Amino acid sequence: MIEIGKTIAANALFEKEFVCDLSRCKGACCIEGDGGAPLTPEECKVLEAISPVLLPFLRPVGIEAIEKQGAWLTDDDGDLVTPLIQGKECAYVVFDAAGTALCGIEKAHNAGAVDFKKPLSCHLYPVRVTRYSEFDALNVHQWTVCSPACRLGESLKVPVYVFLKEPLIRAYGEAWYQEVEKVAEVLNNSQK
Repeated sequence: MIEIGKTIAANALFEKEFVCDLSRCKGACCIEGDGGAPLTPEECKVLEAISPVLLPFLRPVGIEAIEKQGAWLTDDDGDLVTPLIQGKECAYVVFDAAGTALCGIEKAHNAGAVDFKKPLSCHLYPVRVTRYSEFDALNVHQWTVCSPACRLGESLKVPVYVFLKEPLIRAYGEAWYQEVEKVAEVLNNSQK
């Protein structure tokens, strides 16, 4: 574990390699699992505010789930999450012509309809953040549905922190990310 600002980052952030391979996994992280995407209280407010604008970008079954459950909900563990469709995929999921799951929120963002890209937990995946009073712990989640992403990352030699540059800056800022790059350089030099 490496302390960077008010975060404690797992070594895997620097050691593991990862590049999403949607052509192989088909966006399984949005349709598998036992709960919705983790949200912050601020993101819940944003989803409530932008839900009407998102509707044209979502599937009817997703709209129905949001109308019944709300733009977000509190799960059985007390965590804030996105609603699911019949306990399966995220209510904000849409599918492209190839059957790949995509984020309807991100689709609306890319079309210029909303400023919010998507929940940070989705944008940061495979990094999972655990928030403590004094720091955030950044761990790299390993899930079999992401095996293609791990293989692609290894073949391209792209560490997790490089793949996640944009969302890590979104979460912690440019100066923090520059510290990450310095740590990576030190780690790389120590392995030579």
